[in-house]
Formats: sequence, C-alpha cells, structure tokens
Amino acid sequence: MLFLITMIEVAACYSQLIILIMIILKIESLVPKNERWIDRDEIMLHSCFQILKDCVEKEHVDTDCNYESNKEFVDEVRFLYEWWIKRMKRITSDEQMKEDDLMLIRLMKIRGALWT
Repeated sequence: MLFLITMIEVAACYSQLIILIMIILKIESLVPKNERWIDRDEIMLHSCFQILKDCVEKEHVDTDCNYESNKEFVDEVRFLYEWWIKRMKRITSDEQMKEDDLMLIRLMKIRGALWT
C-alpha cells in the first residue's frame, strides 16, 4: 500500500511538472470579440505569426546574431515581422488571404532557424 501511494504521488508530481513545462501561446492579434467563432485557419495564421513576433520581441532572433553571416535570415525575419505588424490591423478578405498564404509559406521556410 505504501508503494502504491508513492507511485500516485510521483504521478501527480509528474503531471504538475508537465503542466508547468507547457507554454501557453497568447495570440495578441486574436482578441475574442463578443465570443465570436474563430476559424482554425485564422488561428493557424495568427499563432504562427505570434511565434515570430515573440521570437523578435522577446528572444531577439534578428539582433542576437552576427548579421553578416545570417543576412538572408535576418532580412527575412524583419520583413515578415514588419509585414505582420501592419497585417494585424487589416480585415481579412479573399485578396488578403492569398497574401497571408504566401507570407505563411515564407515563414515556414525559415522556421528551422527561429531557435535561440
């Protein structure tokens, strides 16, 4: 019986540890308005660019590196970041969705280098 209690305690501690390790992504550009439904494609776009925004603003991926040896990456990060800052203020339209798709593809091409 003592062993069983110990295992339960270990399991509870492990669960709490997993919860603490999880990162909650706060998507600043998707503030719920009147509990409106947000489509999954919109969540995907906004979450990906929130990660980029966090990488630039909190982790400084565009400044905490040697610019000369990472010029293409840094230029692309800065371009996508600036585009997203402007894009967040626009309303989604069919034309905007086409541009969003192109920018999302560009972001996916550099995602492997976003680590700090």
